[in-house]
Amino acid sequence: MKIDEFRKLSDADLASRISELKAQLLELRFQQKGGQADNGKALHDTRKDIARALTVQSERANQEVK
Repeated sequence: MKIDEFRKLSDADLASRISELKAQLLELRFQQKGGQADNGKALHDTRKDIARALTVQSERANQEVK
């Protein structure tokens, strides 16, 4: 997902999406350790999506403080 897509989500949807992505990352790590993962790009992309979502969440929290 692009960062603009994360910005369109509501706070509740964003929080649920973050938890989904973290669960997906955990599953990908288990697959990688078990030798089942074929593509390391999925792991990379999931980490980047988590970072984008957390950035949007942080931006919103900072706007509330000001």
